[in-house]
Amino acid sequence: MTPSERRILLVVHARRDDTVEAAQRVLSAVRAAGAVPVVSADDRPELAERLSLAGVETLGVEVGVEDLELAIVLGGDGTILRAAETVRGGTAPILGINMGHVGFLAEIERDDMDDAVRRVIARDYRVEERLALAVKVLDADDRVVFETWALNEATVEKASRERMLEVVMEVDGKPLSSFGCDGIVVSTPTGSTAYNFSAGGPVIWPTVEAIAVVPLSAHALFARPLVVSPEATVAVEVLERTSGSGILWCDGRRSHELPPGARVVARRSSRPVRLARLHPAAFTDRLVRKFRLPVTGWRGALGGMP
Repeated sequence: MTPSERRILLVVHARRDDTVEAAQRVLSAVRAAGAVPVVSADDRPELAERLSLAGVETLGVEVGVEDLELAIVLGGDGTILRAAETVRGGTAPILGINMGHVGFLAEIERDDMDDAVRRVIARDYRVEERLALAVKVLDADDRVVFETWALNEATVEKASRERMLEVVMEVDGKPLSSFGCDGIVVSTPTGSTAYNFSAGGPVIWPTVEAIAVVPLSAHALFARPLVVSPEATVAVEVLERTSGSGILWCDGRRSHELPPGARVVARRSSRPVRLARLHPAAFTDRLVRKFRLPVTGWRGALGGMP
């Protein structure tokens, strides 16, 4: 490998014809710029059935994650979460091109793809760092049995539909409340428009560093969504009286069983997720556009405010 060569990862939702067609255009643009396109070992077999991968390197074989300059993602939020997992451990920012529906994590829509690819290849973008969570599972003897991370959320959920999960919630080493519930969502600002939003949690602007904690269908008088410091440590313990077990899910992608006595600890990760941004668009505009919120009747900024 030549150190001066630029390597750009392509992550694709390969089961859609429009996405595969877009992937071919991205590969051509990367090659034309003299950069080396890269795909993951997991994606390569499926992509090879539909695309020419001549000259395309494989992540983990010819190239390491630390050698990537950028990741271009074609798909929805699920594909972007997969890309974040793929580049974890490196410093490559992620440019999301929305080929799905809502696509909150994506920077641009498919109609603007060609110009966006041209700009990122020209390094005409800024990098935005998003808070991520470091997550540990401890057993009843306080031994760490599982470690992972989350960009959107870490969720403690009941494993059996018919059984309630009995938990005690803790913030910064102090117990807050115990109750029966379907689960608890611990969310980042990035994840506040995902599971947290569906569970009735607050939408948090990406520029606000905080962690949201939202009980799911809790049988308790005090079970409101909480917003805590980004430096807080949130713990959820599955009480011994729980009948059955729970399960931890991080971003809906990484999971671990939680027997009675298990303890999940979530805190800010020292490694943020890096997103490539092309436009300084206000988050308010993104909310209005993605959720199709009605703004009829707005007369513009008042009181001399910009």
